[in-house]
Amino acid sequence: MRKDSGAGTQKVTIQDIADLAGVSKSTVSRYLNRGYISEAKAARIRAVIEQTGYQANFFAKRLKMKRSKLIGIVLPRMDSVSVGKLLSGIGRILEPAGYQGILLVSQLQEEKELENIVKFSQQGVDGIIVDSVGITPRHVALTRQLDMPLVYTGQQREGLRCLKIDDYAAGRLMGAYLRQMGHVRAVFLGVSEKDRAVGIDRKQGFIDAFAEGRPEARVTFMETGFDFFSAYNRGPELLTAGTTVIVGATDNISLGVLRYFHERGIRVPDDISVAGFGGYDVGAVVYPALTSVYFDYELVGMKTAQYMLDAITGATSHLGGLPLHFLERESVRRVGAPAPAGSASCTALV
Repeated sequence: MRKDSGAGTQKVTIQDIADLAGVSKSTVSRYLNRGYISEAKAARIRAVIEQTGYQANFFAKRLKMKRSKLIGIVLPRMDSVSVGKLLSGIGRILEPAGYQGILLVSQLQEEKELENIVKFSQQGVDGIIVDSVGITPRHVALTRQLDMPLVYTGQQREGLRCLKIDDYAAGRLMGAYLRQMGHVRAVFLGVSEKDRAVGIDRKQGFIDAFAEGRPEARVTFMETGFDFFSAYNRGPELLTAGTTVIVGATDNISLGVLRYFHERGIRVPDDISVAGFGGYDVGAVVYPALTSVYFDYELVGMKTAQYMLDAITGATSHLGGLPLHFLERESVRRVGAPAPAGSASCTALV
């Protein structure tokens, strides 16, 4: 893999490929690492590589290094705001480091999640990131059998590499706020306890802070799925719950509730308050804007990817904490406060 020069022959470099193809060095790097570039640029780079014989040497180097420069990413679902932001954060760290993520989706199924981990382990990736629906003893056993690093996000388990937001603290933020707003009876519309982070920790944090020092406080739990329509379909039960506030375990759940109330002329927050978790952008453009606890999922993705790179190279990780921010918007009313003049029913723009 050499080119002619006045002094004889010399090794072809990535910069040479870039110069000959008329693109930047980073574009060539993205091409070699299976990142996205335009088809026109890819065709020019491919032609130069064929002419110089660079490609054979590149893959030989990868084989010698015993690294594929690929990271397997197991996701619970794709139709999720949080997953999109998580992937964006992961990509911001992996791509400059020359790594490419490849995806498998588990459709919120534990068995499928385990199968996807096994698939990646057999495909020679350098590591696996799992946005988990729940870490079970089977996950622990499988992780310990692997000869590559595995980082979990979204859940926590002692003895494993994990990174997640503090769901219990997030629940407490919301519970304390609604307590201060004078609410005594609440419905927590949450998910199955198979998801420990959202189904147990977030819910328990809310209950503990909401009821703190108030024996008269009551929280009714109703189970739903993560999707908008599952929450929407719980609407009839919510109307008969005798509560002043509905708290969705995610903003997506709360948006389903807002839509149901809007279609029936129930005014939020005048007739009933609604709040959620996640701080999704759409929560700011519905009316009334949704009160929520903001999670920086892109930062979670960036820190998770860095944790993975540190595990691959043997570096010490200094990840720091994941901040929580409370977003006080329009969907929660102080109990006993008069309704504002000219208030309208909610309109969910989803």
